[in-house]
Amino acid sequence: MKEERILTYQLVATMAAGLEALTAKELQQMGYQTRTENGKVYFEGDIKDIAATNVWLRTADRIKIVLGQFKVLTFDDLFEAVKALPWDEFLPLDAAFPVAGRSVRSKLHSEPDVQSITKKAIVEKLSTVYHRRGRLPETGATYPLEVSILKDVATLTIDTTGPSLFKRGYRVAKGEAPLKENFAAALVLLTNWHNDLPFYDPTTGSGTIAIEAAMIGRNIAPGLHRNFAFEQFALTPSDLLAQVRDEAAAQENDAQLDIMGADINQEMVEIANNNAHQAGVLKQVRFKQLAVKDYKPESERGVIVSNPPYGKRLNDIQVARQLYKEMGEVYRPMTGWSKYILTSDLTFENSFGQKATKRRKLYNGTLRTDYFQYWAQRPKH
Repeated sequence: MKEERILTYQLVATMAAGLEALTAKELQQMGYQTRTENGKVYFEGDIKDIAATNVWLRTADRIKIVLGQFKVLTFDDLFEAVKALPWDEFLPLDAAFPVAGRSVRSKLHSEPDVQSITKKAIVEKLSTVYHRRGRLPETGATYPLEVSILKDVATLTIDTTGPSLFKRGYRVAKGEAPLKENFAAALVLLTNWHNDLPFYDPTTGSGTIAIEAAMIGRNIAPGLHRNFAFEQFALTPSDLLAQVRDEAAAQENDAQLDIMGADINQEMVEIANNNAHQAGVLKQVRFKQLAVKDYKPESERGVIVSNPPYGKRLNDIQVARQLYKEMGEVYRPMTGWSKYILTSDLTFENSFGQKATKRRKLYNGTLRTDYFQYWAQRPKH
């Protein structure tokens, strides 16, 4: 009997700028060796690794198969290099393969031309291999392709994810300017919180930060209940995703978590409860209607993570700064608690009344924000 050959692919996880180190750490904890570039972490794996990383990564946007990288200075270069790739190893005869094109600081700067020439080269290769004349049917599974040219180096990828990984599937409703789920998970992972410490989000909105903390605390895989593009690929065994999901579910723990989210708006509290129910963590998270200034800690130690209103959500910067001042008055005396506050107001420390232990620059979409970190004092023994 012939042994089945396990194919290993060059893979890349993509993520928001500033989160590369977090995604690389997640991959390393899963056992992969990584290489990082801006907005990308490269690693190697087989089809099961594609499934596992899609199911498990909390901070990434997508997992892509890298088919090739090469220098291109002319459209002929591009056509020949694309045509030389082993497309038939990935795309069956009936594959639908939309091609997205991007070009940055490159001689081939016309993205529509880059797209159409890439598509033409793939069609020519597949037509030759499959002895097909005329158009390819493109009636089967979709293989989302991208040709991305950066400084004259073209990278060809297949997206295995489909809708971005931040779409966990639990957010049935949201407020204005909600945080993406993977960005919220990143905010939690950038803290010193672990699941035996209290966790508090005082401006919880639709509950995303608290819900992501509960999923981290219970080791619930974020992609457990959603679908992916790779499920339809010819190279994916039919039972693979179910197997990876079962293995992930077996790794959940039943830790008793002390997680609370609060919002001044009762309607947001109800939305947050619905989302927590959908995420399967309603028993682990308490949501209540509470103003920032009315919070009284129930324990000496804990972690606060807050994404207070800023930018579009609070047009009046004075109102926002009054809220930051209230935060300072309530939280400064809580020396056993670590506080992490995300805002695009880079003068936040003036309103809060204390200089941060550390600031980290993050991009929430295209908006520059800083993550102001106030570390707890160590307990005296």
